Amino acid sequence: MNALDWIVMLGTLFAIVAYGIWKTRHVKTSRSYLRGDDDLKWWTIGLSIMATQASAITFLSTPGQAYADGMRFVQFYFGMPIAMVFLCIVVLPIYYRLKVYTAYEYLENRFDLKTRTLTAILFLVGRGLAAGLTIYAPSIILSAIMDWPLNWTIFLMGIFVIFYTVLGGTKAVSVTQKQQMVVILTGMFIAAAIFVFQLPKDISFNDAVSLAGKMGKLNTVDFNFTWDNRYNFWTGMFASVFLFLSYFGTDQSQVQRYLSGKSLTESRLGLLFNGIFKVPMQFLILFVGILVFVFFQFNRPPIHFNNANVEKIKNTAIENRYNELDQQHATLFAQQQVEMRQLLDAIEQNNEVAVNQAQTRIETLRSQDKAIRDEVKSLISQQRPEAKTNDTDYVFLTFVINYLPVGIVGLLLAVIFSAAWSSTSSELSALATTTVVDMYRRSFMKEATDRHYLNASKWFTVLWGALALGFALIADLFENLIQAVNIIGSLFYGTILGIFLVAFFMKRIGGTAVFIAAIISEAIVVALYFLENIAFLWLIPVGVAAVMLFSWLLEMMIGNNKPSDQQALLDA
Repeated sequence: MNALDWIVMLGTLFAIVAYGIWKTRHVKTSRSYLRGDDDLKWWTIGLSIMATQASAITFLSTPGQAYADGMRFVQFYFGMPIAMVFLCIVVLPIYYRLKVYTAYEYLENRFDLKTRTLTAILFLVGRGLAAGLTIYAPSIILSAIMDWPLNWTIFLMGIFVIFYTVLGGTKAVSVTQKQQMVVILTGMFIAAAIFVFQLPKDISFNDAVSLAGKMGKLNTVDFNFTWDNRYNFWTGMFASVFLFLSYFGTDQSQVQRYLSGKSLTESRLGLLFNGIFKVPMQFLILFVGILVFVFFQFNRPPIHFNNANVEKIKNTAIENRYNELDQQHATLFAQQQVEMRQLLDAIEQNNEVAVNQAQTRIETLRSQDKAIRDEVKSLISQQRPEAKTNDTDYVFLTFVINYLPVGIVGLLLAVIFSAAWSSTSSELSALATTTVVDMYRRSFMKEATDRHYLNASKWFTVLWGALALGFALIADLFENLIQAVNIIGSLFYGTILGIFLVAFFMKRIGGTAVFIAAIISEAIVVALYFLENIAFLWLIPVGVAAVMLFSWLLEMMIGNNKPSDQQALLDA
């Protein structure tokens, strides 16, 4: 990487961190550290919420997802505006009325301590695992750029983000995320713009979009429904609504962002801002992946995008076979170039017969190319059985490092690191807050000084950082990183959301019934994931339905409960 890129990247990151440290230099109480000072405006809340969700995984993995699978992943976000409106009307007023630090405090008021503790534990396990993945993702970048061992890179990334989070708590996270989000959006717009100038001179932007469409990459909306289809209109408008209700309404990493708002109105506006602008932002990131796909139709892509894996093949017994495959790949690419030009000519002439014939020939070549790539992956696995051969998470990184101008590479890497730190710091702060408020202060150390709780918060931040770091060291790529995070969330969010929906709407249900129902629900969700071929998004409504159904049945067996005094107050 060029010296100017290092200056741009390090300068951008240092400026953001320094600003956060300066803005939170007066944080001296546990309340300010865990919740902030209730002074954030709606635009800061909205950008902070977006930055918390937009981890480095988003900017590493989502373009690769689009490169391999087209635009249909955007349907995952269709239900977000619906979820945001529901939260603004139903959930936020309750949290503000109770002046809670965490979402789980409400559950003790509504049910009992054991239900609050169980829900907090489910959050801690799920979010703790996800935090490990958000450390793992940017470590891939440094490892590839610096040729460092991946595990050492993970360790260095984890130590830095732990230190950064411990310094300022939740307020430092919130105030820096505004700057980080500006850098992120600016960088992605620049990447999209630069792509247009990187195309061959005789290929216009419209040509590029037409090619992407004819090759099935602009499949934005899919109305075909099957249970194993992860991304279609129905999962986006139904199953993902449950995910977003749980993530934004019950996940402390997000609840903590808007509980720092200056008022209920500011928090509502921040949530609505996120609901309106998140879909266009995700569309832009996916579209950048589509542009990268078109770019590599006119610029030969590597036979395997993870160059670190390829380097391990050199000077081994299988290097000759790899070289043969690489030459076959080059030959197929040259043939594909000819077919691409013919496809463009047919599109310009509106000759559908010629378009279909060119598409068929291109698809044949692409199938042959996929077989070559799969054999390369097999060679890598043969040489290094522990190697991760799924390389879609390296597609965007390869484009950034090898094809963007000097200086812009540093900016795009700053984008990815900013996203990594903002998301991970939010998660570690939320994990520490939940541990202190819902468990340590509530059940173990009830009468300590504020200074004690402040120090405990910092130590729990360190502890959760260490646990997340440990998971990152053993993390695999799953199918790809963006799906890994969503799968982990889907295993826990249904049960958590079910508990909250029972609390909101099933007022005769008591704590014991919902506690047992939650345990049964979680067992069902985990069993379904491992035993049945069902898209992970549907695990969330299954978990919700199971909690509500078993709560109702168990309450009839155990005996009716009157609404709590606290619930009566909320209903008033």
